[in-house]
Amino acid sequence: MAKRTWSDLSTTQKRAVVVGGTLEAAMTLAALRDLASRRSDEVRGPKAAWMLSFVVQPLGPIAYFAAGRR
Repeated sequence: MAKRTWSDLSTTQKRAVVVGGTLEAAMTLAALRDLASRRSDEVRGPKAAWMLSFVVQPLGPIAYFAAGRR
């Protein structure tokens, strides 16, 4: 299977990629801001570990909002 380039995508596919990327970036930014504003006792586990988990897109931010906050 040949690798597809941006120009090979339809307009709908391009739009979906941009919207998905924007949502991931917004969710990650919201998670980072929330983590930075909370005290350590308001977070389940070490804050540094949660920051590293945000690299795993989109599971890290979703996991933080679902289970990381007290």
